[in-house]
Amino acid sequence: MQGLMMGDQLTITALMKHGRAINGDSKIVSITHDNPRHEYTQSECYDRAAQLANALKRLGVEQGQTVGTLAWNDYRHMEIYYGVACCGSVCHTINPRLFPEQLVYIINHAEDQLLMVDPMFVPLIEAIADSIPHVKGVVVMASEETMPDTKLENVYCYETLLAQEGSDYRWPDLDENTACSLCYTSGTTGNPKGVLYSHRSLVLQSYACCLGDGMGLTAHDVALPIVPMFHVNAWNMPYSAALAGFTLVFPGSKMGDGETLQRLIEEEGVKYAVGVPTVWLALLNYLKESGKTVPSLERVGVGGSACPLSIMHDFEKNHGVTTVTGWGMTEMAPLGTFNAPKHPRDYYSDEEYDKLRVRAGRPVFGVSMKIVDDKNNELPWDGVAFGALKVKGPWVVERYYKHSETAMDDDGWFDTGDVASINPDGNMMITDRTKDVIKSGGEWISSIDLENCAVAHPEVAEAAVIGIAHPKWDERPLLVIVRTAGSSASGDDILQFMDGKVAKWWMPNEVAFVDELPHTATGKIHKMKLREQFAEYRFADES
Repeated sequence: MQGLMMGDQLTITALMKHGRAINGDSKIVSITHDNPRHEYTQSECYDRAAQLANALKRLGVEQGQTVGTLAWNDYRHMEIYYGVACCGSVCHTINPRLFPEQLVYIINHAEDQLLMVDPMFVPLIEAIADSIPHVKGVVVMASEETMPDTKLENVYCYETLLAQEGSDYRWPDLDENTACSLCYTSGTTGNPKGVLYSHRSLVLQSYACCLGDGMGLTAHDVALPIVPMFHVNAWNMPYSAALAGFTLVFPGSKMGDGETLQRLIEEEGVKYAVGVPTVWLALLNYLKESGKTVPSLERVGVGGSACPLSIMHDFEKNHGVTTVTGWGMTEMAPLGTFNAPKHPRDYYSDEEYDKLRVRAGRPVFGVSMKIVDDKNNELPWDGVAFGALKVKGPWVVERYYKHSETAMDDDGWFDTGDVASINPDGNMMITDRTKDVIKSGGEWISSIDLENCAVAHPEVAEAAVIGIAHPKWDERPLLVIVRTAGSSASGDDILQFMDGKVAKWWMPNEVAFVDELPHTATGKIHKMKLREQFAEYRFADES
């Protein structure tokens, strides 16, 4: 017997209509290349999304076809999110920081019909134009007055296109499993792989993001997504805003600029902001140097890589801001866990609280997870055992775009490539990537734990740990450090600081100092390049 309830579809279109009817007066504030402060409402955003949908129809874009974007976090990009997805096409967000050959690969693989491009990225497209034959036109996200000179053919001005269209558009009735968004993995080992999200998956995730033990966002909030819209939909915040009605503040190209972020937070009264650790380091450094504050800021969400305790302590002790960690990946659109403690802060001692908040958190409803050993045997949630992390759920990838083989194992689980432990209460801790784990004398060593310990040293700006071949132990950890400006800390100083904080046999054999660490296009430490850099490294004492 089935229930006797209506079968309305969970679509981005339904989300947009809800946003217009219930949250239409909610603000969207942006920095763009042509406006230091643009402000309008959700209703105005959706009107312009309808104008865009009419323009796409006139340009010959059909349902199921992809439209690529190379753009920052701003109001025009949000219009494209809705205008493209709700007319039945697919919004393919492209990371402009990728190498040209990767850009060519994913634009061709996705078969993008049009590219929506911020003026800053027009030279990128000019350089690869001859290699992307599927692209029938380039829309520059600018007004006529700010259009750049370009030698590209079939170039359109975004504002001119919209001005020629009305805001009446008959949105098609879409099945909730229709594709709406496409994002490619960073491709550090081979070509990037496409993850094709459905309307249903992103609507469900919007619910999860707004849960009290998730981002907990409501119409009272002012939120600053510093995570890029070109990578896993800015952690779903442009969609969650329609659902919850909070004010969105977009930083445009100024994502990593501490001065701009401080000004936006103060001027717009930002209460909640999300970003990767390097963003928070930039902001905290600016606050320290300038003496300025972030008076309205209450919480920051941190993901993308492990958040050092030093960042959490700085925010809490100097600015009264709580940090909330989370974990996810492109293949999960990206939400997996949030670290919302089960008890109030005063329930925990300082030591207990620090141990808790560096963990990735508990899975939200919609994500199931388990850890397994090398033989795929499930391991206990005891906080001690760690193994390969597998997940399943309605927003977890089933197969990669244009791949015939499934991305799941025989039991329907997706192997994340992460190594993790899970506490009895479900609080998960990433201990490594499967490809980065260090195996010494047959036992695993967590490079992430060592990195977190090292960056707690006040003179360490960044840290990475890789395995170096050893004649007796197979591999031993090498700690690679970027010191803070003006620091003269030695390797012995740092190892002495770490002594007693990690297992004795985990301690790095040596410390190497570099001016900077290699990073991926999404800001994560590029361990593969680091291993290449230290391929010939040998420990002084290999006995």
